[in-house]
Amino acid sequence: MIKSLVVILLVLVIGGAAGMVFVLTADGEENQSDEQSLDEMVEYSFQTEEMSTDLEDGSFVRIQFQIVADSEKAKEEVEKREFQTQNILIKELAKMDRDAFKEGLSNLESIMKDKLNEVMHEGKIVDVYTIQKVLQ
Repeated sequence: MIKSLVVILLVLVIGGAAGMVFVLTADGEENQSDEQSLDEMVEYSFQTEEMSTDLEDGSFVRIQFQIVADSEKAKEEVEKREFQTQNILIKELAKMDRDAFKEGLSNLESIMKDKLNEVMHEGKIVDVYTIQKVLQ
């Protein structure tokens, strides 16, 4: 009777430990696969042309972005939508003055990402990076 009880407890402990190891390693692999590698970011990114426009207070800005998509199809689509990227940028910068532009560059990148994702049909924009800016 005692031998049976010990064997059952041992099987339960080993089974529980194996289950915990499986759950913990499977969860870690899923989290890592959700993030893009650097090579994927480069492969799925699109560099816009340098754009010039004015701010609300009359200052001028020259700016360029690196737009990272989640797939090759999304990259191709964002390349075709460069005119919409320019339109979104002009509209957003027209609302900003010199100080808001200096302090809100991260906010501008976030707005660009959100607005581009609204018009995207194939995939989505993962991130927008400012790679060049000149404020005059």
